[in-house]
Amino acid sequence: MANIAVIGAGYVGLTIGASFAHLGHDVTIADIDETKVELLKTGTIPFFEIGLSQLVADNVRNGNLNFVVGASNASSAAEFHFLCLPTPQNLDGSTDMGYFNSAIDEIQKVIKPDSILVNKSTLPVGTAAKLEDRINRNDIQIVSNPEFLSEGNAIHDFLQPSRIVIGAASAETAARVAELYADIDAPILITDTASAELIKHTSNAFLAMKLTFVNEIATLCELVDADIIDVAQGIGYDPRIGSSYLKPGPGWGGSCFPKDSASLLQTAKNAGFDFGFLEKAITLNQEHLERTAQKVLDVFPSLKEFQDGTIAVWGLTFKAGTDDLRSSPSLVVIEHLLDKGASICAYDPMVHELSPQLDGITIENDPYAVVEGANALVILTEWEQFSTLNFEKIKNLMQSPTIIDARNILQRSEIESYGFDYVGMGR
Repeated sequence: MANIAVIGAGYVGLTIGASFAHLGHDVTIADIDETKVELLKTGTIPFFEIGLSQLVADNVRNGNLNFVVGASNASSAAEFHFLCLPTPQNLDGSTDMGYFNSAIDEIQKVIKPDSILVNKSTLPVGTAAKLEDRINRNDIQIVSNPEFLSEGNAIHDFLQPSRIVIGAASAETAARVAELYADIDAPILITDTASAELIKHTSNAFLAMKLTFVNEIATLCELVDADIIDVAQGIGYDPRIGSSYLKPGPGWGGSCFPKDSASLLQTAKNAGFDFGFLEKAITLNQEHLERTAQKVLDVFPSLKEFQDGTIAVWGLTFKAGTDDLRSSPSLVVIEHLLDKGASICAYDPMVHELSPQLDGITIENDPYAVVEGANALVILTEWEQFSTLNFEKIKNLMQSPTIIDARNILQRSEIESYGFDYVGMGR
C-alpha cells in the first residue's frame, strides 16, 4: 500500500483521500484552514456528500486517514502527491492557477526523490508541463489523473468509475499510478498529459452541450404540442445517443459545467480555434435560464398582481443530493424573479440560510410553510421528496393553485386531478 498526500480538503480532495484510505492506502490530507482540519480530525466534514462523513470517520478511526495543516506537512513523507486545489475562474474565462502555484512552491523542496505529483483537479491543457517547469526537479514525475466525480454520487464514482484516465510521460510512471487503483474494476486509459487534461474538459463540456440541446428541444416541444418526456425516451433508446442527461430542467449550472466549459472555450481561443459550437451552447443556456423565469412571470396576468403575490420555490441547490449552491440555476432563476419585484419564499432540504442573503427571499425549513398563501409554486431542484408530499394539503394552503415544475418530477395528470394548473418543461 502507498503513502499518499492529498493537497486540498474540498469536495474532490476529501472524496479521493477517504476513498484511497478505504482501499488501504496511508493517506494524509492537507489544508490551509486550521479550523477545518481540526473538525476533520473528528470526522466532521464541512459539506454534505452522501456517505462521505461515515467514510471519513471510519478511516480516521482505523488510522488510514490523517489531516494536517499545510501542504508540506503532508508531502514530506509521501510517495504520491495529489493536487486537489480550487480552480476559480477569471473574468475572461481562464483558470486562476494561484492555489496550485502556491502549493507547488510550498512542497517543492520537501518532496522525496522519485515521487509522483498527480494533478486531480480540472486545469487547462498544458498545465502538467507548466507544473513540471515550476517544480524544477528532474527526480519528480508529473501526472494528470482527472477526476470524474459527480456531487451526490462521488464515492460511488470513485470506487466504481466508468474509466480511469492517466496522463504521463512514461509508461513506468503511469503504471505506478495505476497500481493505486488495483482494487478497482474499471477500464484504464494511459495517455499523454495534454490528452488527459483535454478528456476532462471535453467530458464536462459535452454533457453541458447535451443538456443545452435537450432544453432547446423541450422549448420546441411546447411550440409544436409535443411531450419532451416521450421525445427523450424515444431518442434515448438509441445506443448512439443514450438516455443519460436527457432530462430538461431550468438550465445547467454547478461548480463544474460553467467553469469547465468557459475554460475549454478559453483554451480553444488561445490555440487560435473558434469553438463557436460550445460558445453558442453557453449562450443558449443563459437564455434558457431566463426563459424558465419567464414561465413563472407568464402565470401572472399583470405586473401588479405579480408584485403583490408571493412565489413559493422548492429547491435551491444546483442538483439533488448535495448542499452545493455554486452557480445554482435555481438561484439564477430566483434572481430574475426578484429583479421583477417578486417576493420569494423558498425551501430546500439541505439549505437553511443563504450567504450572502438575497433581498426579497425568505428561507423556510418546511415545504408546507413555503406554499402557505403563495400565488404559485416553482420546483427548481429535483429532490425526490417533492413528489411524495400531500398535494391536496398544498392546494388548500395556496392562494392560487399553480405549479411550475421546471424539473418534470411530478405526474401531470395526478397534479391536475387535485385542481392545480400545471406548467411543465417541454410539455
